[in-house]
Amino acid sequence: MSSLCVNILKAQGRNINYRDGAEALTGYLSKPSKIVKAPGVVVIHAWMGLNDFVRNVSDKLAGEGYIAFAADIYGPGNQPKDTGAARKQSSFYKNNRDIYRTRIQAAINTLISQGADPQRIAVIGYCFGGTGALEAARANFPLKGVVSFHGGLAQQPAKQESSPIVPRVLVLHGAADPSVPPSEAEAFRSEMTSRKADWQMIYYANAVHAFTEPSAGNDPTKGAAYDALADKRSWQHARLFLKDLFEK
Repeated sequence: MSSLCVNILKAQGRNINYRDGAEALTGYLSKPSKIVKAPGVVVIHAWMGLNDFVRNVSDKLAGEGYIAFAADIYGPGNQPKDTGAARKQSSFYKNNRDIYRTRIQAAINTLISQGADPQRIAVIGYCFGGTGALEAARANFPLKGVVSFHGGLAQQPAKQESSPIVPRVLVLHGAADPSVPPSEAEAFRSEMTSRKADWQMIYYANAVHAFTEPSAGNDPTKGAAYDALADKRSWQHARLFLKDLFEK
C-alpha cells in the first residue's frame, strides 16, 4: 500500500467472529481510539482471502477516523493455498452472487454492531473484492457509496436489475488491465447510466491488474503487477471520495 495516508488517530485492530447464517466467519475490525460512533467502511479482500494487505487497509482507514471491518468471504479454513484454488474459490462467489451478497451484508451488519453509524456506511474492495463492492451497489444495500480497486465489472447474466442505484460508485481501474476487456467496461458504463447511478470511473495509465498490491510483483507483462504511482493516486481518490461521501 502507498504510505500516503498519515494516521490521525491511533487504530486498535482485532479479529471478530461473526456469522452468515450457519457459516462461521472471522473478520478484522479496526477502530479509532476515543471515538464512540463514526462512519464505517467494509473492506473486501482479493481472491487470496483475508490477509495482511486488507488488515493494513482497515488500520489505515481507522487512523483517519473510520470504523473499518475487513470482511471474511471464504470463512476460516477456506483460505486458498495457491492461485488455482483462489480462482476456483472466487469464481464460486462470482457465479453465485446472491450468496456473495449475503456474505457482504453479514459484514455490514457486523460493522454496525461494532459501533459504526448505520447511516454512514461504505464498502470498498480489491480485485475479487472490487466485484463485491459493485454487487453491494447493484443490490442497493443501505450504503452511502462503494469503491472498487481494479475489480471485475461484469454483471451476472442471470441478474439484470434495472432499478436506480442509490449508493454512489467509484471505480479505480488500470487502463492496461487485460482481465477487463473494453467491451466489459463499456457494458458497465451503460449499466451505470441506465440505472441512473451517481458514478465515477478513473483510469490509471499503464497500470495493469492488481496495481495496489506489492505481492503482485513488478512485471506488467504478466497482466498483474504493482504500480506505485497508480497505488498512490487511487488511494488519494478513494480518500477524497469517502470524505465527500460522509460529509453529505
